[in-house]
Amino acid sequence: MLWRMTSLTILTGQSRGLGHALATQCLQAGHQVIGIARHRSEDLDTFATAQGATLQQWEHDLSEPEPAAWALLEWLQAQPLDRFTQVTLINNAGALAPPQSLADSEPADTRRVLRVGLEAAMLLTGLFLRGTRDWSAARKVLSISSGLGRRAMAGSASYCAAKAGLDHFTRAVALEEANQPNGARLVSLAPGVVDTDMQVQLRGADPAAFPDQNRFESLWQNGQLSSPDATARQLLSWLDRPNFGQNPIGDVREG
Repeated sequence: MLWRMTSLTILTGQSRGLGHALATQCLQAGHQVIGIARHRSEDLDTFATAQGATLQQWEHDLSEPEPAAWALLEWLQAQPLDRFTQVTLINNAGALAPPQSLADSEPADTRRVLRVGLEAAMLLTGLFLRGTRDWSAARKVLSISSGLGRRAMAGSASYCAAKAGLDHFTRAVALEEANQPNGARLVSLAPGVVDTDMQVQLRGADPAAFPDQNRFESLWQNGQLSSPDATARQLLSWLDRPNFGQNPIGDVREG
């Protein structure tokens, strides 16, 4: 990978799953990493120390995302404008409500999915762009979307809506940045089907409430899930592409 030693990566949801794999690989490549999640990962701290890499883990609940966004802006504005040659925000954090119809869902669950999966990404992206506006660094935003943002599925309306919103706000902000000096490049990228806790939740759902439960069970039984490590490599490779951001919507399965 073509990472520079002066790269900064800001990442949400680094404490487990795909986010943990992304953080590990960025640290291994020599990035300075800021992770934002409800809980810190002690093994990431240990790994960063062993690598001689710089890691900060900020503990914020992204279902209340505004404090995290303001904290990020404050940190960015305190940095020298030429400190980094590349700076990247990866909006990875997401949440899933219990799989069932929207009519049977609790409003608090719907709110949490939308706030973690969409509102947090929008607030962090907005203040990331503001805080780095005058930087000399190449600026990128990678948002982890889903095929379910592009293809609806019964029993997951809030998750589908959050991911569809992620795609469309990326399109809009890419247009805004296109005419700016050193405008950021943005992509909303679907990672394929990844073996994470979210998959466990879908496989364990009540088929009567979630008609697609058998499909997710079959994906697991047939070994069709990608590992977090393999998926992280694909995502970071996409970030390395010279044409990153040329198309703001992508899917790792489409090459």
